[in-house]
Amino acid sequence: MNHVFRTLQASLARQVFLWNQTLPLCRNTPSIRHPVWSSASANEGRYHSMPTHGIGSWKYLLKKKAKKKKDRHQMKQIVAATDSTYGTLNVKVSGYDMTLVERYTQYVHHLCNRLSIKVSLCYALPTKTTEVMLMQEHGTKMYVDAVLRTHERVVQLNSLNTTLCPVFMDVLLKHQPEGVQLSVNEHTEADFKARFKARPELQELMTHMNQ
Repeated sequence: MNHVFRTLQASLARQVFLWNQTLPLCRNTPSIRHPVWSSASANEGRYHSMPTHGIGSWKYLLKKKAKKKKDRHQMKQIVAATDSTYGTLNVKVSGYDMTLVERYTQYVHHLCNRLSIKVSLCYALPTKTTEVMLMQEHGTKMYVDAVLRTHERVVQLNSLNTTLCPVFMDVLLKHQPEGVQLSVNEHTEADFKARFKARPELQELMTHMNQ
């Protein structure tokens, strides 16, 4: 009995050994293959390189309209005053120190934004030069003692409420720095022409050409 059992055990062990040796031969070895690009992707890349992006466009067939240049030297329409609002007002700030004039003009502009006051324009006027002449004690000849330059800035307002105007002016006067003058006037055509610096040489040439 033992002899038969031993013979059976040996045969099973031999079969297992043979099966382990033949198992790697039965396995499928992995194969590395390059991806196959489809014809659609190939055509897509080819079409992208071709200049076909203009197909179907028609705007180039129309004539281009010449853009009209805005005339900066044209005067805007003056807003008329009503029972509850003022018309177009010019808040003019002037002084000899340009830094103080610029800072106070910025304060006026920021105050208008805080109070929801419509500011249509904010511009600078040409600088005015004034020469101070002195006469000698023993003589009639005069000489220049100092040169004063007046800087002016204008903040133009539209439709200022009559009930808000006293409060607005009170705040401006309380924060007005020394050496800076403040004035509020209605906007006129003369104020618009004062923005442009006079050129007497050009005017003389124009007169000679017209003669």
